[in-house]
Amino acid sequence: MEESEQLLPLLTKVKDLTNPSSASSSSSCETREEAEDLCLPISGNEEGEEEENSPIREVALTVPTTDDPSLPVLTFRMWVLGTLSCILLSFLNQFFWYRREPLSISAISAQIAVVPLGRLMAAKITDRVFLRGSKWEFTLNPGPFNVKEHVLITIFANAGAGSVYAIHVVTVVKAFYMKNITFFVSFIVIVTTQVLGFGWAGIFRKYLVEPAEMWWPANLVQVSLFRALHEKEERTKGGLTRTQFFVIAFVCSFSYYVFPGYLFQMLTSLSWICWFFPTSVMAQQIGSGLHGLGVGAIGLDWSTISSYLGSPLASPWFATANVGVGFVLAIYVVVPICYWLDVFKAKTFPLYSSSLFTSEGSKYNITSIIDSKFHLDLQAYEREGPLYLSTFFAISYGIGFAALSATIVHVSLFHGREIWEQSKQSFKEKKIDVHTKLMRRYTEVPEWWFWCILAVNIGVTIFACEYYIDQLQLPWWGVLLACTVAIIFTLPIGILTAITNQAPGLNIITEYIIGYIYPGYPVANMCFKVYGYISMKQAVLFLQDFKLGHYMKIPPRNMFMAQIVGTLLSCLVYLVTAWWLMETIPNICDSVSNSVWTCPGDKVFYDASVIWGLIGPRRIFGDLGLYKSVNWFFLVGAIAPILVWLAARMFPRQQWIKLINMPVLISAISSMPPATAVNYTTWLLAGFLSGFVVFRYRPHLWQRYNYVLSGALDAGLAFMGVLLYMCLGLENVSLDWWGNELDGCPLASCPTAAGIVVEGCPLYT
Repeated sequence: MEESEQLLPLLTKVKDLTNPSSASSSSSCETREEAEDLCLPISGNEEGEEEENSPIREVALTVPTTDDPSLPVLTFRMWVLGTLSCILLSFLNQFFWYRREPLSISAISAQIAVVPLGRLMAAKITDRVFLRGSKWEFTLNPGPFNVKEHVLITIFANAGAGSVYAIHVVTVVKAFYMKNITFFVSFIVIVTTQVLGFGWAGIFRKYLVEPAEMWWPANLVQVSLFRALHEKEERTKGGLTRTQFFVIAFVCSFSYYVFPGYLFQMLTSLSWICWFFPTSVMAQQIGSGLHGLGVGAIGLDWSTISSYLGSPLASPWFATANVGVGFVLAIYVVVPICYWLDVFKAKTFPLYSSSLFTSEGSKYNITSIIDSKFHLDLQAYEREGPLYLSTFFAISYGIGFAALSATIVHVSLFHGREIWEQSKQSFKEKKIDVHTKLMRRYTEVPEWWFWCILAVNIGVTIFACEYYIDQLQLPWWGVLLACTVAIIFTLPIGILTAITNQAPGLNIITEYIIGYIYPGYPVANMCFKVYGYISMKQAVLFLQDFKLGHYMKIPPRNMFMAQIVGTLLSCLVYLVTAWWLMETIPNICDSVSNSVWTCPGDKVFYDASVIWGLIGPRRIFGDLGLYKSVNWFFLVGAIAPILVWLAARMFPRQQWIKLINMPVLISAISSMPPATAVNYTTWLLAGFLSGFVVFRYRPHLWQRYNYVLSGALDAGLAFMGVLLYMCLGLENVSLDWWGNELDGCPLASCPTAAGIVVEGCPLYT
């Protein structure tokens, strides 16, 4: 077994970094101008034979088909920079999460920042060999900073950049319900939620990582950036290298964000229709990008474009088109029809809102219907009256129902045979692509490791829920039921994400199930959701990291170690940061006060816990509720993929039919709320320009610069965002002028029903 295959100790052992075969590398490496640390001829490729590559065109254009197994991976600088990246990103992302305009700092920022640090450490740290001649010999500096170290540092950064969803439970209990939950119990919930997903990921690796068809589009951004930062390439006459292009785009993004981030914040959403109709409620409902339908609204701000849907440059065009069609049908057809027909008393409430209302359009007093044991007080609920939702919010839940059933039916029809064949062939030799062949030289992580993680994690979760039942409210059988839901849906959701870069959520079905079985317990509902939905979501993120390691030829056991350590570290930092903010900031998450700490994402989570947990789906969407007709969306979602499948069978020559992905199309608005219309309109425009126009008419430019541009825009935004907050935000230095009035559509949230009185809105009679 080679040393690069082993789960090495903390510091890398000394090894000969020279590669005697590199001198005889094939000319294909030279034509691609690959760097020495990426370039090695494919094993078994005879001279003159056509080079193997991925059947997915985007992957073939982006991912190198070479490997150098002699590169050290678990180095001293990897541990130092990886740990530092994880801690900083975890702290910053949780710190900014509670703000009115959350800033999400992606792993790309750390991916770029560590390069000069890694090269500095390689140049300055001693290369002395310690314990020479023994089996424990090691060095702090095994040679030049290489791409495989860089990938593992980025895996640590990914752990810090990915949100720890169970923090929502802690925030809602402490800041919204004003109830008690201890730090220790919070930590158990957070860690078990994250690690549970690791177990699901290990089980489904052979279906979602090894097959070439599972290509994970989002990973190509990071792969492209790794190549730009490590490969040696010569600038063509009149052109730019990828590194030069990245630097220029980064500086432009960094410099520009001072305008939407501070000087001219209206660039976040330019809702120009509102400017021409300052007194018309209907016009502002139609034109508002933040509180309405967003017709004509555009955001000249990369954070507007990528904050909720991810980078449009990483989304394949067919997936972008599906999201666009779904968005148009939902926001420009279904919602306006329901609103102007006054379905569910739509005109009594704002057109776009996730708040909870009484029948008269005022905000619902949730605390008045909670008893001393943190359960629903039925008598108080009867006095307050039924809870109402805005019609948009009700429809968004219906669309979530449809997306769930569509996901099951779509995967069964379009991928069922493939899943079955892979299940039968899992222990047999099967056709594999060049990347899987190259990874065969490394020792795999045994599957029983993941089963052990699952067993221990489920056991700890059941113990915590039973022993701290007064705080968590979830009984032992709820944990097992949540795990059953997660393991059923991980594969279909993983397939959709791996192919389309879009992932329908399970949050609604988990809330629905436990809400019907165990109503009146809001914390139990939230815990069931994080164990049933977030463990699946974490599994998909872990699988995405597995695929990144697969593309970059990282030894699987090294990847396993980095993911486990990064996950545990990020859990601790996220919780400590959130706890510190909630203990030190007065009135945090209070949307009424003039504070910037309004917690918009946690507000949606809180509203959902009231709907599904405290009051229960039976009194909202069931026989006792006002919105029982929304359940028909389940049937609509199940039928839609069948129609596409039948059309594809009837017209096999029409290839475009197979590109209709109903789960992605139906769940297009799954991020709304808290996402708004302008997030979608600008995301779709950018996705069209990149995925259709440039990819089709300038493929060489797309291949060379597309993903590099995405990384540069992310990094420039993140660095300037942090700089603005540290220099100006902490001192409360702001500019008060009309250009910093977001959206400029104050009437967009006004009701239009007769007799409804809301401050600042016209009264209809």
